[in-house]
Amino acid sequence: MNIILFDDPILRLQLLPFTYTRPLADIRIGILKVNEKWQKLTGHKVSFLTENYLSAKFPTHFASDNFYISGALCPTESLVQAIINLGENEGLMVGDYLAAFHSSAQIPYSELASLKLKKKVVFEGEAHLIDRPWRIFQWNGAQIRSDFDLITAGRISEDITDPFTRVYNPENVFIEPGASIKSAIINAENGPVYIGKNAQVMEGAMIRGPFAMGEQSIIGMGAAIRENTTVGPHCKVAGEVSNAVFFGNSNKGHDGYLGNAVLGEWCNLGADTNASNLKNNYANVKVWSFADEAFVDSGLQFCGLLMGDHSKCGINTMFNTGTVVGVSANIFGGGFPKSFVPSFAWGGSEGFTTYRIEQALDTVSRVLERRKMPLDETERTILLEVFERSAKFRSWEEE
Repeated sequence: MNIILFDDPILRLQLLPFTYTRPLADIRIGILKVNEKWQKLTGHKVSFLTENYLSAKFPTHFASDNFYISGALCPTESLVQAIINLGENEGLMVGDYLAAFHSSAQIPYSELASLKLKKKVVFEGEAHLIDRPWRIFQWNGAQIRSDFDLITAGRISEDITDPFTRVYNPENVFIEPGASIKSAIINAENGPVYIGKNAQVMEGAMIRGPFAMGEQSIIGMGAAIRENTTVGPHCKVAGEVSNAVFFGNSNKGHDGYLGNAVLGEWCNLGADTNASNLKNNYANVKVWSFADEAFVDSGLQFCGLLMGDHSKCGINTMFNTGTVVGVSANIFGGGFPKSFVPSFAWGGSEGFTTYRIEQALDTVSRVLERRKMPLDETERTILLEVFERSAKFRSWEEE
């Protein structure tokens, strides 16, 4: 079974800023990325069908018989069976979106928008197809539960040996080898808790499930981590966090509140950064949409910070409810910055200038060097493309 996880062009726009630097299937929701879910559930390797500037990092592998599956679709057993049952040139719909199709043809990304299928079948079961950025935190708890079952089936957890750590419902906690937990409180009564390989939970941390923590991540001393939160691999997280998703390699190392939020990779929140997730009048939160080029009603009363890859903010930064920050923005100073901060913006509440591309790339290079990772030509090309594509949102450049 050759699985190709394709990018719906409409969904790519709707899921910016996170899809500036990755295909849909590289989004983390729950414990795993979407592509990892499909590979683990089906037992088959997967590849990507995305825009040209991302294809060097995320290549496509065609075969004589291909199952094309939306990279925004989280798998279930029933979905897998429905996809396997598709005949040649037949598609599966989830709501208004094409979720999958079966074809022996090698279809390029440029032809997806005009694809003609012989037959479309509507999937009647429950499905999580990520169509907006806030779905990532909205559905994160359910995906933690699903991934937990997938990852831990037939396996035995490592023991928690620290006598000063208190665990509620220990049968719902899974600890990977090398993890360290000291003087913590872990409550898995309302959902599972997954602690990744070589991760560290420091003294005084309080964690409520559903919760997932990736490989080599750190939960700081005295942290308060509420349910439906995912801390991806190689992150440092402290302070108060509720229903947030850190894709990986990002830090919130100090006190401050973050709730109903999504942070991409290589982000850093300065000490005492706070992000509102509820309006004072309790109205639905409006969020910037790149697809609509306007603020749209999220339908949610709670929605916090949505921050793209490589963005940073200084100490004591305050974000308004539902703020969207693009890729490689650098935010600092007092007051509240605008609720939409474009990619490669430099400044804060008093206004922005453009974060010059060579300066931004130099910062990215230094950040990667700390993890002994080079800024290679592939990554550099992606960021240069994002800089050009996002220019129209940096309105001050036209003044």
